[in-house]
Amino acid sequence: MPELPEVAAHAERLSAGFAGTPLARFEPMHPAVLKTFDPRPAAAASKALKEVGHRGKYLLLRFGEGDGGHDTSDLTFVVHLMQAGRLRIDTKKTSKPRGGMARWTFAEGPALLLTEAGTERRAGVWLLAGDPGEVEPLLRLGPDAHTIGRDELAHRLTAASERVHGFLRDQSHLAGIGRLLANEILHSARISPFANTSRLDSYAVDRLHAAITTSIARGLAAEREREDMGRSQDRPSDVHHRVGEPCPACGDTVRSVEYRRYRVAYCPTCQTGGKVLADNTTSRFLK
Repeated sequence: MPELPEVAAHAERLSAGFAGTPLARFEPMHPAVLKTFDPRPAAAASKALKEVGHRGKYLLLRFGEGDGGHDTSDLTFVVHLMQAGRLRIDTKKTSKPRGGMARWTFAEGPALLLTEAGTERRAGVWLLAGDPGEVEPLLRLGPDAHTIGRDELAHRLTAASERVHGFLRDQSHLAGIGRLLANEILHSARISPFANTSRLDSYAVDRLHAAITTSIARGLAAEREREDMGRSQDRPSDVHHRVGEPCPACGDTVRSVEYRRYRVAYCPTCQTGGKVLADNTTSRFLK
């Protein structure tokens, strides 16, 4: 699933290409894609795209009449790509594009096409009036991960009292971090993925805060070099896509704990005091 760096860089690309262009129409192409019923999509017609922003893993296409901040007449399409969705520039505008979920057609130039590979069809669009942060699906999000201060992070870690890998991926704690970033952040911070958040000392919190900032910046810099959103395999990683390979920091073999739908990648020397975690969902240390 695209994470904060990929979504943020893609928002920048789309803003540069489409800002200021009036919307002609929005066309849902799959019955499950539009998650709201009021306001109706026709209400956005003729409004200009002010910007494409982001909140966590969500893209925000904000349409309005003026050039200022959020206005009560603004309408925002909130887009969640899920794992297989992509929002791409559409020059062909064919009637039945492969994997088509929704299309934004502008008064001139190319359209924007939301596609989703596979058969699950989980990508979604919400059309919201006013400030989208005040309602679902954005209401319960924690702060964007790259904006959180060290002290607020410490407070949230202590209050959560859970495994730190799960904490990082919980969007109500921090918005924008997924499996790849969680693995990379914890490796950079030299923290076990199964450490309890309430037991991290001040030095570990310092390292974690710094690793969140640097890992997101690293991903964003790499993504800004691309012309379109890439695959997970294209993103920079030291452990996530390197299980079985030498750790670039110490040379130990990168290991993983496998779950049904995902894996937790880590380096024993860097993160668990040399101990190898059992490869099952109990995640106990091997004797």
